[in-house]
Amino acid sequence: MDRRIGEEQTAVQGPSSARDVVGEALTARASVDEHGTVTGWNDGAEHLLGHTAAQILGRPAATLLAEEPAAADLPPFAQLPRWHGTLALRHRDGHRVEARVLAHHRTPEHGAGAWLVLSPLTGREGRPADESLVSWSFAQSPSCALALYDTGLRLRRANAAMERSVALTEAEMRGLRVPEIVDNEAGELAEQDMLRALETGEPQYRENFLRAAGENREHAWSVFLAPLRDSGGRTHGVCLTAHDITEQHWARGRLQLIAEAGRRIGSTLDVTRTAQDLADVAVPALADFISVDLLTSFEDGQEEPAAGGSLMLRRVAHQSVLPGVPEAVLALGEVDEYPEGSPPFEALRSGRAVRRQVTDSAIADWVADDPLRTARIRDFGFHSVMAVPLSARGTTLGVAVFARHRHPDPFQQDDLVLAEELAARAAVCIDNARRYTRERGTAVTLQRSLLPQRLPEQAAVEVASRYLPAGARAGVGGDWFDVIPLSGARVALVVGDVVGHGIHASAAMGRLRTAVRTLADIDLPPDELLTHLDDLVGRLATEAEGPDRHPGDGESAGDVGATCLYAVYDPVSRHCALARAGHPLPVVVSPDGTTVDLLPLPAGPPLGLGGLPFEAAEIELPEGSLLALYTDGLIESRDNDVDAGVSRLCRALTTPAASLDVLCDTVLGAVLPHRPADDVALLLARTRALDASRVATWDVAPDPAAVADTRKNVADRLETWGLTDTAFVTELIVSELVTNAIRHAAPPVQLRLIHDRTLICEVSDASNTAPHMRRARIYDEGGRGLLLVAQLSLRWGTRPTTTGKTIWAEQEVLSGEPW
Repeated sequence: MDRRIGEEQTAVQGPSSARDVVGEALTARASVDEHGTVTGWNDGAEHLLGHTAAQILGRPAATLLAEEPAAADLPPFAQLPRWHGTLALRHRDGHRVEARVLAHHRTPEHGAGAWLVLSPLTGREGRPADESLVSWSFAQSPSCALALYDTGLRLRRANAAMERSVALTEAEMRGLRVPEIVDNEAGELAEQDMLRALETGEPQYRENFLRAAGENREHAWSVFLAPLRDSGGRTHGVCLTAHDITEQHWARGRLQLIAEAGRRIGSTLDVTRTAQDLADVAVPALADFISVDLLTSFEDGQEEPAAGGSLMLRRVAHQSVLPGVPEAVLALGEVDEYPEGSPPFEALRSGRAVRRQVTDSAIADWVADDPLRTARIRDFGFHSVMAVPLSARGTTLGVAVFARHRHPDPFQQDDLVLAEELAARAAVCIDNARRYTRERGTAVTLQRSLLPQRLPEQAAVEVASRYLPAGARAGVGGDWFDVIPLSGARVALVVGDVVGHGIHASAAMGRLRTAVRTLADIDLPPDELLTHLDDLVGRLATEAEGPDRHPGDGESAGDVGATCLYAVYDPVSRHCALARAGHPLPVVVSPDGTTVDLLPLPAGPPLGLGGLPFEAAEIELPEGSLLALYTDGLIESRDNDVDAGVSRLCRALTTPAASLDVLCDTVLGAVLPHRPADDVALLLARTRALDASRVATWDVAPDPAAVADTRKNVADRLETWGLTDTAFVTELIVSELVTNAIRHAAPPVQLRLIHDRTLICEVSDASNTAPHMRRARIYDEGGRGLLLVAQLSLRWGTRPTTTGKTIWAEQEVLSGEPW
């Protein structure tokens, strides 16, 4: 620093034309290092205090003080970048000098800091008169338009910048008021501000928009108006200063538009809505008309358009400053072909935005063979066009075309940059929506393929169902329902809900539904079935924690869980056994529709917790009772609590309806007025009862001789039912099952025939040992009974009971259908 200041001192002390221009000798200049030693001294300092540089350099600066400054006037200098004040200095001849001092604290890149001390010298000759400087600055200010008005608000003076802004000379404007010079709203507002400035004595500020004479572009002006007073405070007029802030105004507008685009575009995961958001943001802020077209190749699953030839695009959004978008050549959803040479084609193939005037040959050649486009350009006066490709993640999706016909200014380069920014933001959102729509479609397809495609035919209950996937943001979940025919004309009703959403939840749901059907096939009671299902969910959670799982795969391991409600209805006894695992309570409606109750089932933990028991309850349902099973998405939402949802459900279930299908729609409409935030599964079942005349039961003595009487009883009952054609096969099945029960099981033994859609033969005993079918060898005396039963029946099986087991077999019947 000292060396640099010394070089500076030498420069200013040496003879040069620059020294004469800047008047270096008119300022006393000295430098002082951090230790208070004088390190620099110029001619002005010598003139102020009489010391030459040789006499003062290297001496303490404190020796120049006539008196020590007061401590209150000396702040901590080390913390200041600058200090100014008045110091009492001592001249070389001994007289006192009061000097105004400005000191700058300089910190060099290397070495200690230093202070540059300056003091202006007054009374020097050769300076231009102040009044002349003021006059010249007023007239010649290049960036500020200035005008002076008297108290009558008549113009007296105007500088060159003001003359340029209104294309009038001062002589042509002198004596005119602002509204007479600028014949629009801006002139009226400026005069109102002048009056307010004269009345209040306070400066006024306003931003005006005015088209400069001879220019097509509108300018933004920052206008200040202030009263002019003399030394006595009397007001003599008003000063108007105007700064052209057009570039700042448009830059601010572009930033605001980008911020608005960030807030509005992409608020949904819908391709069409996102494209329309882009159109709504751009009009009228940037364009008078905009169209957004997407390549049709994406509809076929292609990531890139076919090479060569014209491009096919589908109109997905457009907007206009005119109601009804009359400029549009295409309706929403229509496809058009864009040939080579058209701005959309050029933008898509090159991947760069294109700006054209309508008079350009490229546009003229494009629309030459398109009378409709030619008419639109002529009728609406289109004059400027921009085509911007919509590209995201290396993939070109489509093109946005911006056009002007009302706005007189053609698109500029800044407008093209802004359009590219808006298109880039929209393209990413459109690509997100496109990818989400595709993935969601896959998930919905998987979900629906895992649900029953049609409910099986059975006689125990009349059923109807509905499944609604969650709203777009939540994604497909893991809700499911099922109707499973069981032995003995019974039916199982199932509703479940897997935790989470997406592909993983749907896959887990499919595994659980398959497990339920498998467990139901071996006729487990509801509580035992849920216990086995609980073990399965626990194993799924363990698998999810395996080493091959990646963080982005979806739900975490802790999220693997489910709720389930499992019910078994017997149309013979009209008893229904139910058990639940963390699931909402079912609703039962009396046959006459007057009574609605939540079935008080024992509470069970959600599936996957492990080790906690499940408990079943059994109730008797009158014929015609309505049983409603559902998932929590039907009754629970962010806006309503569970109790309110249950109340709406109960009211809706009592609404008269022509069928259960109609009632399903009624329930969904009443309970879910909007699209649900979670998946919804609803299963309605109206109970039926099997007439007592269709069931025959006999107690069989534990004696082989009783088999003959049993066969005779069966033959008589089949004759009564009109099923004599099945008598021979049925007697063989009964003979084998009853004989096995007498020989290998424990009494009591009971035989039951059920005439339903099929003919069901059931033999019950008190043994817990399940029979096994095996193939007898040539010389074996037994081992052929169950094989024979399996060959003669449609299906057969065994199920546990509270007192033992039941072996059953079903046969197809050709007549005597009960329903």
